[in-house]
Amino acid sequence: MERKRSIRRRQKPPFAERAKDHCRNFTAFMFSNVGIIFLVVLYMIAGAFMFIAIEGNEALERFAQIPFKRNETAMKLWQISCCEVNVFNKSVFEEKVGNEIRAYQEKIVLWARRGWQGSDITLESETPWSFSGAFLYSLTVITTIGYGNIVPRTEWGKIATIFYTIIGMPLFLLYLSNIGDILAKSFKWIYAKFCLCRVCPGVARRRAMRARRRARTEERDYSSEIGDNGFDTTTITTSNVDEEIEEEITAETNTVTVPITICIMIMIGYIFFGARLFADWENWDILDGSYFCFISLSSIGFGDIVPGASVSKIK
Repeated sequence: MERKRSIRRRQKPPFAERAKDHCRNFTAFMFSNVGIIFLVVLYMIAGAFMFIAIEGNEALERFAQIPFKRNETAMKLWQISCCEVNVFNKSVFEEKVGNEIRAYQEKIVLWARRGWQGSDITLESETPWSFSGAFLYSLTVITTIGYGNIVPRTEWGKIATIFYTIIGMPLFLLYLSNIGDILAKSFKWIYAKFCLCRVCPGVARRRAMRARRRARTEERDYSSEIGDNGFDTTTITTSNVDEEIEEEITAETNTVTVPITICIMIMIGYIFFGARLFADWENWDILDGSYFCFISLSSIGFGDIVPGASVSKIK
């Protein structure tokens, strides 16, 4: 009986409980510092494939009909001029031609509202919805930058953008919160390690003053104890003093405040580093690269300068 009970106790928990435990562990990992990065990247990749599937060649198929409509309108005007209406009847001729031109103008306005840029597009033209373009669009949507160089043209693409942004923006804000906390702690730790060092004059001076005060206190206690008992019951070691100093240095590292001047210098260096990269990748000058990096970091995103296809082809 005891063996049976022990065997029953060693049995695995039910499948439902194990599934719940796995779900809890997976959820905890996905919302950790590492998991949230993986989740954001996976969300943008999924969004890129979704917009490629929705948009794809839909805009090309729509705009490819524009040259045919233009030729059709020209043929109608020719038919009116040569065969249908007497050109010497001015009022009838102007009415017929005006109706055709007005209908064509309405189509041009409608195509322009849907994103037509004025150039002829064929089915062989290169679609902007490649993987890199769709990934850039997904990134600019959830980061609220919105360059505007790539926008959805179809009804389903606009609806998908709304729901994609509703979910993606809070997810990206959670990512910024976690990554910002990690970067802040890293900068504090680096700044503390560089400034709270043994060779820094201010820190060394404060450490020496604390060591002197401790030594005087311990000498006082040591002499009074010898006078009372006649023998030595205390041990003075420098290791204890060093340990206390290291604990104070650790506390100062956690509570240190990085000066605003150093933060500004880091931001300027980061912008110029990005400007140098884009100058090599996109053949921009340093001013345009710095302007683009600042506009992107501040999530303004005017869209007057945007990276092209050469970003994925480093020279």
